[in-house]
Amino acid sequence: MIKVSNLHKAYQSLEVLKGVDLSINNGEILSIVGSSGAGKTTLLQILGTLESPSKGTVYFGDIDAFKLKEKELARFRNTEIGFIFQFHQLLPEFNAIENAVLPALIKGVSREEAIQQAEALFKILHIEHRKDHFPNELSGGEQQRVAIARALINNPKYVFADEPSGNLDSQNAKELHQLFFDLREKFGTAFIIVTHNQELADMADRKLTMKDGIIAD
Repeated sequence: MIKVSNLHKAYQSLEVLKGVDLSINNGEILSIVGSSGAGKTTLLQILGTLESPSKGTVYFGDIDAFKLKEKELARFRNTEIGFIFQFHQLLPEFNAIENAVLPALIKGVSREEAIQQAEALFKILHIEHRKDHFPNELSGGEQQRVAIARALINNPKYVFADEPSGNLDSQNAKELHQLFFDLREKFGTAFIIVTHNQELADMADRKLTMKDGIIAD
């Protein structure tokens, strides 16, 4: 599980997180909601080890993430954590399958094995027929599914998603929301989702509301 204790984050004089305590169970789907500026994305970035806290600890099991050396933390992030962003962050010069395999190649998996893994995920995500297409040839929903395959390629324990359906129409958003639960059942992955979509937030195992840098409920 993830255990967060007394988490603070300040940017110069601006205090964004003001003492967050939180536990996340393995395989849990957790939604985090709140108004803009409440600290949701900052919390997600720290949980995903993309940002360091000003104060406090983040434990993954018995691992104190921010006590790891830089290379150790990068390796941990690559193998244990996946990310899904609102704007996909696909590289335009690579096709869909090439985008999806990048974390596996960084991990040291052979190109052949990485492609096999990605193709299996594409089949689960129903985009196997789009694997050779470039991002600008894909719909928004297809791009997001490629991003999900990229997030899952190393079979991480935790996937952090920041407004994952924010750029999708209502039908694609609904399909994406159900997909998170299907993937949790198949892989046992925990999903921690920052969202303004109340339908998605209410589907989660647990919903937390942030307000003024703390968890309000």
